[in-house]
Amino acid sequence: MSVEWKEVSLGEVCKFQGGSQPPKSTFVYESKEEYIRLIQIRDYKSDKHIVYIPKEKAKRFCTKEDVMIGRYGPPVFQILRGIEGSYNVALMKAVPNEKVLTKDYLFYFLGSPKIQKYIIGLSERAAGQSGLNKATIEPYPILLPPIKEQKRIVAMLDEAFAGIDAAIANTQKNLSNARELFESYLNNVFSQRGEGGSVVTLSDLTSDITDGDHSPPPKSQSGIPFITISNVDKTTNKIDFSHTFFVTDSYYHSLKSKRKPKLGDVLYTVTGSYGIPVLVSEEREFCFQRHIGLLRPKEGVDSSWLYYLLMSPLVFRQASEGATGTAQKTVGLKVLREIKVLEMTPQEQKEVVAVLDDLSVDTQYLQSIYQQKLTALNELKQSLLQKAFSGELTATDAAAKAEAVA
Repeated sequence: MSVEWKEVSLGEVCKFQGGSQPPKSTFVYESKEEYIRLIQIRDYKSDKHIVYIPKEKAKRFCTKEDVMIGRYGPPVFQILRGIEGSYNVALMKAVPNEKVLTKDYLFYFLGSPKIQKYIIGLSERAAGQSGLNKATIEPYPILLPPIKEQKRIVAMLDEAFAGIDAAIANTQKNLSNARELFESYLNNVFSQRGEGGSVVTLSDLTSDITDGDHSPPPKSQSGIPFITISNVDKTTNKIDFSHTFFVTDSYYHSLKSKRKPKLGDVLYTVTGSYGIPVLVSEEREFCFQRHIGLLRPKEGVDSSWLYYLLMSPLVFRQASEGATGTAQKTVGLKVLREIKVLEMTPQEQKEVVAVLDDLSVDTQYLQSIYQQKLTALNELKQSLLQKAFSGELTATDAAAKAEAVA
């Protein structure tokens, strides 16, 4: 690091301007003359819910080049840019003194590992108060090289990140393709008529379709695991028992048998992140919240076949059509019981399961490989940022990283 680098606080070289929150009564959802876009954190992920407000109600403004900070989370401290308009209170604009600090250098710096870890750590320790304010960020130190060096560092990061981002996009596409291939096969296999060929409902295939206890359970420090939707891993369709609530043995044993999962049952999330099936593949005592459904297959219905059936686009489409609610969609038990599917003989079920088991293993292997690559690429970005803002990044280093992922 050159002696020309100076350590200053962010507050010395940058101003932070909070947004304003106009009343919802002024919101419109189509662009109009004399209206301006109101920018919210969610807008940086999707343009499905754009809001406009009268220009006279707008207090704070930003351009596409401005550096914006997400004040609330999770995750707290998102570093954003690329939208023009008036921003709300969930966002804060970072305005550098451009005589000593460029916007691009600031943008990369705020996304670097050390300051991210610092801010996120503070928000986690601030019991329930996860918002970010000026007092939190202004004292943080920044190593500041001359403007010419800042521009050189930004150019190196731009080049390296272009290669990394291209590799990330390609890996994400491959990951999506692997999932789509499996879903396509699910769709085909459960849309074809078997020997029986008759249409039945899920109720016809099960002895019970129920959900968890509707009363709040008595929580305990230990005992029987109590599963919520947050314990259902939608990437693996398995239950994560490492972080669960517990209930007393007496509460568990007081539940009706149809609300106590057993080997061969299939769980199915019905609220919020609905439509995720989980096959109960081991003898283990646990219970679950009412946002999860339980389907117990009848004799002659293969549990794994029912699990794959519930994973199919055919079932998910009908569940979505019947889901109610606005903030959180819910698939009622009545809707679940009446979902229509094509009947298969026990032999056909076994044949389908054999093929899907093999395809599932291959798909999960590919997903694991692609996910590991995504993790490595994101870690590479963080490594480059770490070097850049400690004065250790060289042009050779950045070029080598970019070439490695090309």
